This record gives sequence, structure tokens and C-alpha cells, in this order.
Amino acid sequence: MDALLLKQYMDLEMVQMPVPEIGPDDVLVRVRACGICGSDVHGLDGATGRRIPPLVMGHEAAGEVAQTGARVHDMRPGDRVTFDSTIYCGQCFFCASGDINLCDNRQVLGVSPGEYRRHGAFAEYVAVPRRIMYRLPESLSYEQAALIEAVSVAVHAVNLTPLRMGASAVVVGSGMIGLLAVQALRAAGATHVVAVDVEDSRLALARQLGATEIVNSKTDQAEAAIRDLTEGRGADVAIECVGAPDPVGTAIHSVRKGGAVTLVGNVTPKVELPLQVVVSRQIRVQGSCASCGEYPAAINLMATGAIQVGPLISAVAPLGEGRAWFDRLYRREPNLMKVILRP
Repeated sequence: MDALLLKQYMDLEMVQMPVPEIGPDDVLVRVRACGICGSDVHGLDGATGRRIPPLVMGHEAAGEVAQTGARVHDMRPGDRVTFDSTIYCGQCFFCASGDINLCDNRQVLGVSPGEYRRHGAFAEYVAVPRRIMYRLPESLSYEQAALIEAVSVAVHAVNLTPLRMGASAVVVGSGMIGLLAVQALRAAGATHVVAVDVEDSRLALARQLGATEIVNSKTDQAEAAIRDLTEGRGADVAIECVGAPDPVGTAIHSVRKGGAVTLVGNVTPKVELPLQVVVSRQIRVQGSCASCGEYPAAINLMATGAIQVGPLISAVAPLGEGRAWFDRLYRREPNLMKVILRP
């Protein structure tokens, strides 16, 4: 089968690989669409340490069933499906507690530090366990369905955030997850959502997708602007979707006393925490990892139009053009958001 292989850092190449073998509880999926995640782009040069060559990346995918394992009886070839990126064991303490995203034995498709290593979906076929698969409604195209994984990450972050109807919220970072978080917050009842970013084009898209206010933190003092928008108090909650020192600081300084900050961004391994601000203002800081059973909710929100992904898709291209598109994303070409590759 064709596969886009990260042979070494900064070196992607189309290669021939064997079609994956499946076990009795697995399903072989013919990949029809796979999105290039920002984490894949960040992993291209090895900076994050989470993409170790040789590796087939890709974890945002959808396709159709090609073959089922001997113990899989509820799916048939041709069924339209998507799947979680986290392969959980179902047997450890965390799985038994319902925290499948924290599984002790988890693997992540297309991610490879330590025990995580498992080839992903930038290939014609991928093998996944039946337990992480979900059927697609006919109303969602494969290209749209490739964004379900990203939507589930945003929905999980909002589910972890203590949110009341009518709440005010800040989303720091208007990349893919940030733009989805804006929509998920609105769907969850936040009536005032402020999007913060350094690029006007992304902020314009945030406003199009539901942000009630936008702040460019490159040209404006974000924390002061947010206080002005919230009667001097700060927002009830903030979701940080970058994972770097300045955006994390912005999120923490943007919430009111007793507010809550949910951290989703995961680019920088360490950031400085303004401890006295967090303690003296009694701010709750919550990490959010991947998703935890939010796929059905994400699919429903997309199918009903509560979360729109169409405006986020910048290009759809053959897998063979993947190297060129990775290069364009790595160079941060303007006005590029989500690129979908079709094997």
C-alpha cells in the first residue's frame, strides 16, 4: 500500500508498505481522508519528541471498513467509519474508572514516544480495534469526518471546564482547536466568548464561527481588553489552545477571581506559572488530554451544525502531495488552516 513515511526528521517520502494485519478484535479501514494536525507539523523537525522516525503519522482520519476480525460481527465492508486516535487497553485502573484517555497502556495512532509507537493513517489502510470506532452519518463527508478527532478534543476540554449557562469565556489561540473550542463553548451555553490570537485572519474566522469579541494580543494588551469587556472582573473561564509561555500567562491573567483555566495546548514542555496570581485569586488550573468518550457528542454537534468544520478546511489533496503540503504548513504559509490528504 502507499504510505507517507517520516523517514527521518524533515524527510517525508511516499513508500510502499505491507497492508496491516488485523487481529480478531480489529478492523482494517480503507482511509479516505486524513487531516494534517498541527502536532504532526510540529513533530516534523523532532522538536516535540513525540514523532520518532521512521513513522507513518496521521491520527485525524475517516474511511470505510475493508475487512473485519473474526470476533467483529457488527460491522461490514463498506461501512463508513471514523476512529479515536487513542487506543486504550480497557483493563487498567484508569480504563476501569472511565478515564480511557489516561490509559496506562495506551497507544496513539501516528505518535511514537516509548510505548506509544504505532503507525498512523497517512496510508491507504490502517488497522484499529473495533472498540475505538464509530459509524458516520451520511450527512458528513469523509473530509469533514476527518476533523471529528479535533472536535472531540475541544469538546472534552469544554466538558472539563466548570461552565454555567450565560458564562463568559476566553479562548487563547485561534488555531484549529481554539476555533472548535469557541464553537463548543457556545454550544455549552457560554454567551460571551472572547477569542485571542496574534493573526487578524484567524480572529476574523473566530468571529465568523461564534466569538462575540476578538482581541489581537500582538497589537493590544489582552488582559486589559478582556477586563474591559467583562466589567473589570475578568472572564469566568479560559481555554488555552497554544501551549507556550505567553498564551498560558494570558489565559491565567484573563479570568476573574475564582475562575478556571483549562490547558489544552501542548507545544512547550515547560512554562512558568504565576503562582501567586493562581493562589491569591483562587484560580483553578486544569489540564485536558485528548478526548474521553466525546466522539458521539462531537459527531452529533457536527451533524446538527452546532459545530461547523467546513470553513476550517483550507485544502484537500492527494496523499502523494503530502510532503509539499507539510512544507507549506511548516513554513506557516498565511491563511492555511486544515489540509486534508486523500490516500
